[in-house]
Amino acid sequence: MANYSISVNGKQHTVEALEDMPLLWVLRDLIGLKGTKFGCGVAQCGACTVHLNDTAVRSCSVPVSAVGENKITTIEGLSEHGDHPLQLAWQKYLVPQCGYCQTGQIMNAAALLKSNPKPSEDEIEQTMAGNLCRCGTYNRIKAAILTASSGSKS
Repeated sequence: MANYSISVNGKQHTVEALEDMPLLWVLRDLIGLKGTKFGCGVAQCGACTVHLNDTAVRSCSVPVSAVGENKITTIEGLSEHGDHPLQLAWQKYLVPQCGYCQTGQIMNAAALLKSNPKPSEDEIEQTMAGNLCRCGTYNRIKAAILTASSGSKS
């Protein structure tokens, strides 16, 4: 066990954890941020997606010891009042059905819009292909991202 000081959503947190403890469990179990979801545990589904310095990463495969000085953003830190353009577009298009994958979907889409504010449909499809939605709302996800890209503040 070791102490790690990590920046999550603009706040410093000191946690005691094993060096190989996945960031996912640090966020959920040690810090108490439950928005990031466990899906597969092997970085294949995207439910656990967070930002590490504005880059989308699968938190189930990032050990806390690898975080260092990097800034972590979770769904809770994307927007203080839930009014990020993606969150609003998700509501407009009624994207969530079961909702389980949606935080990972939104975080991956937010990283895309941060690096490419006006992505094409093909770029959206390529970027989002690694995030699985068991309910199959892919067309609504794409429509929401296109709408958010017209007024993105990601």
